[in-house]
Amino acid sequence: MEIVKEIKRLKEIIDSAKSIVFLGGAGVSCESGIPDFRSNLGIYNQKHNINPEKILSHNFFMNQPKIFYDFYKEKFLYLDALPNPGHFYLADLEEIGKLNTVITQNIDGLHQKAGSVNVIELHGNVYRNKCVKCSKEFDIDYIIKQANPVRCDECNGLVKPEVVLYNETLEEDNVINAVNSIIEADLLIIAGTSLNVYPAAELIRFAKKKLLINLSRTSKDIFCDYVYYGKFGEICKEISLKDNWQLYLKVL
Repeated sequence: MEIVKEIKRLKEIIDSAKSIVFLGGAGVSCESGIPDFRSNLGIYNQKHNINPEKILSHNFFMNQPKIFYDFYKEKFLYLDALPNPGHFYLADLEEIGKLNTVITQNIDGLHQKAGSVNVIELHGNVYRNKCVKCSKEFDIDYIIKQANPVRCDECNGLVKPEVVLYNETLEEDNVINAVNSIIEADLLIIAGTSLNVYPAAELIRFAKKKLLINLSRTSKDIFCDYVYYGKFGEICKEISLKDNWQLYLKVL
């Protein structure tokens, strides 16, 4: 394992890659003001009357939808959050044809807000919602305005956010597309993830070369070709394709 210590070396690694795939977790959005799950200040370590992992399960949603929605609306909807330099840097890499795919475990839609097009959302997106009974689709405004639990205005069925809950499986097509994208790339950039959540963490084994940029160590560091410790967004400011990363804000 090589520990990458200088921004210059990190930039050289990325510049030399012809095709890149990015795999990101909750840490990528932390710099946009969205808390992660498992850090000391993360959602799972905050004080709750009910275990968050229990609330975020399919069975709990179906049986106690009001409590689910009370928790979900408070802890998971950060609709005013803006992309940070990490999101914008990835969008720029895609625009110049160097980055092929963004694979994200996040559900906040910030990659698309930054301009990324080819995004695989392994765990869904808070902006998509569907009635479990008649399959009518609803936007996020409907979810926000309705009392809890949110019900369909056509059949009165429960409206479920199109996010993957515990006891639910990932969409097979998303997993297949993610694996194929990683196999075809010559570099996988991994950032903002503990690499403890499966099957997402298993995806890294398909990569030819792996560059890990993370705030803290993971159990998978030894399997990566290059490792850099720090905040992904702050690092992207230094390796940005623009002289001033604030120029990215013009797209919002």
